[in-house]
Amino acid sequence: MDRNNLIKWLKEPKKMGNKYSLWAVYFSTACGVIEVPPVLTSRWDAERFGVIPVATPRQANLFLITGYVTTKTLKAIIRTYEQMAEPKYTIGFGSCPINGGMYWDSYNTIKHLDKFIPVDGWIAGCMPRPEAIFIGVTKLWGMIDKGLATGYIRYREHYDYYRGNQERLFGSMEWPPLYSLKEGTHDE
Repeated sequence: MDRNNLIKWLKEPKKMGNKYSLWAVYFSTACGVIEVPPVLTSRWDAERFGVIPVATPRQANLFLITGYVTTKTLKAIIRTYEQMAEPKYTIGFGSCPINGGMYWDSYNTIKHLDKFIPVDGWIAGCMPRPEAIFIGVTKLWGMIDKGLATGYIRYREHYDYYRGNQERLFGSMEWPPLYSLKEGTHDE
């Protein structure tokens, strides 16, 4: 905590609230979930860092994507991301969401998650240890503090790009666009 920077709290209470109240929803496939439960236990105690697991995306502002992402699971990831309220932050957890991991050569593995939703940070490893989660969280704190964790703003401003990539992969989406689309910039 920034106890030495009390003035920062008084000047920007909203930013400090966002920074130290990360309510996490995580999307886990395969081995990706194995390191998350230890983070929540008394040994690591994520709550002391303000990281609290929540049940639904509508309550969350931190999205942890763990394990490999397939074409089939990508739709659920996009839907979950779009249901989260702003400001929202996304972290790819482990090698698989970064580059496909050990499934990199599979035909249905997504190798560039950031083409479909914005990703604010990556935690490398197979699987990253609980310590790595806290390093990622403190890195995210710094990004929020400096105004660099702006994935949700990029998603809104460049929605045509993200929605276009989504529609190229899936065809017509089952749900209406989250934001208005510019004419002629996406497939009908």
